Amino acid sequence: MAAKTYIGLATLGLAMLTAPWLRGQQDADQVPVLTLNEAVEIALANNRDLKIANLEVEKSKWQVAAAKTRRLPGFHGYLFGAGNIDSPAFTFKEGSLGKLHGDANPSQNVTIPLSTGFTGYAFADVTQPLTQLYKIHLYIHDQELSSQLNREEYRSKRQSVVSDVKEAYYAILQSESGLEAANAAVEQYEETDRVSLQWVANEVVLKSESLNVKAKLAQSKYQVVTLTNTLQTQKEHLNDLLGRSLDADFRTEQVPSISYEETNLKVAQQAALSQRPEIREAEINVDKANTDRKKAKADYIPDINAAFHYMTPINTEILPTNIASVGLELSWEPFEWGRRKDDVKQKEITVDQAGLKLKQAHSQVLLDVNNHFRKLSQSRAALEVAVAARDAAREKLREVNDQYRTEAVLLTDVLKQHAAVANADHDYEEALLSFWSAKAEFEKALGEE
Repeated sequence: MAAKTYIGLATLGLAMLTAPWLRGQQDADQVPVLTLNEAVEIALANNRDLKIANLEVEKSKWQVAAAKTRRLPGFHGYLFGAGNIDSPAFTFKEGSLGKLHGDANPSQNVTIPLSTGFTGYAFADVTQPLTQLYKIHLYIHDQELSSQLNREEYRSKRQSVVSDVKEAYYAILQSESGLEAANAAVEQYEETDRVSLQWVANEVVLKSESLNVKAKLAQSKYQVVTLTNTLQTQKEHLNDLLGRSLDADFRTEQVPSISYEETNLKVAQQAALSQRPEIREAEINVDKANTDRKKAKADYIPDINAAFHYMTPINTEILPTNIASVGLELSWEPFEWGRRKDDVKQKEITVDQAGLKLKQAHSQVLLDVNNHFRKLSQSRAALEVAVAARDAAREKLREVNDQYRTEAVLLTDVLKQHAAVANADHDYEEALLSFWSAKAEFEKALGEE
């Protein structure tokens, strides 16, 4: 009696927990459908991490624009103002300026203070790089390559977001399939329970056997609750990836289980080599290494500027007030103890390293695609086996239930077949999860967006 009461309370409790889900099923048609393509588009537009990466790309564009200004003339100004401490002065000794009308000039020592009170100097210059234009060109190109690397990193982030969205979407599909199987198990146990109650009334089966069916039914309802909660958590996770409210409700749509790339390895390899950002990043790094080598060689070129200089002293008694000049500036280090040659050798080694990394990136991408191509093919075959086994187990359960209604088999045979269906459903869910995971990994290996 206690066991029966406990099972009855458990069944009632689980029924109360599943009631909201059952009401939700009635309103399912009113929930908007979210396709996989729509989910990807929303994520690419709203994902917060992706927006942060895109801002980094925008920053790099301004860095390139700033680098290009180095080609233009530079304007500089300098102002120094102060009060003199030691009162500097110019002293002209008697006759130091020669003779004037036969007399000494000056006729006696004359002291002229440089300034009185506040004094200082103002400088201004305009310089136009000449020989440095080649170095500046290399510097700008290096900044452009860095900007391209940022774009490739952004593209890699886009692909990661797309992959995460697909994995989340596939996980929801797998949970929905599991929930469908769990609901089917509940219906089957309810039918078995209904027939068992009749046989208990006719004293064909024992009450303990009927209570065993009720326990199995309660367990199935508990699984429905668990899968429902799991599904809701997965939907919240997907909504977070899409950058929208966590409680935004939606329905999924079945996606094609196979694409052309999944049946043709050569096509898949070509797609990966053209789409994976690792390849483009390695190519850019080769270009950057060559640019660094050219920059190291450019250090042999002297720096020559066309320059205009202007200076004026402030509040002085004797110095000229405006001094302007135009000419060329040269700056060069003739002796550097082989440093420039060592830098060039170092950059040449970096070029060789970048070339090897590019080849390695090609190889790694192809290995990745080949591996996931085979895993996906294997998981698809395993899924077909699991589907066939599940369908066979369910059909067998239907036959056994029909026989049980006519007393052709025992209740234990029905429960055994229920267990067989549960095992088949579990194997199917495992195979389905493996398939969707393999599909997501394969699409990520292709570098798809």
